[in-house]
Amino acid sequence: MAEVDGERFQPLNNEDYMSERQLAYFKRKLLDWRDEILRVSGLTLQQLKDEDTRVADTSDWASAEMQRHYHLRTRDRERKLLVKIEQALRRIEDGEYGFCEETGEPIGFERLDARPIATLCIEAQERHERREKVYREV
Repeated sequence: MAEVDGERFQPLNNEDYMSERQLAYFKRKLLDWRDEILRVSGLTLQQLKDEDTRVADTSDWASAEMQRHYHLRTRDRERKLLVKIEQALRRIEDGEYGFCEETGEPIGFERLDARPIATLCIEAQERHERREKVYREV
């Protein structure tokens, strides 16, 4: 059972796939996720700005540099995730959300609940991952 803002969400038995109620649920989930990423990344950026880069000990300096690098890599991943969240929100507005980009079949409520930015059904995702693995091994 899914939950947003402390409210449990369960698709109804007689409810159409990607009904207005389900779309509203996913939109809220995506918006909350985006807001949390922006909040945390704002705190991280403020911490990076506030850090004193003058460190006397070279090992302390190296450690601080590694920490900054880690934060910047995390910010880059968050930036990419924000793009995917915005794309998912656009798909909701366009009426395309919840359907596989490759097959047009429903992605499935459970999959979307676990990964609301998913664009492929499980079968298409598995095919995609197998192709990636083959190309990586070549």
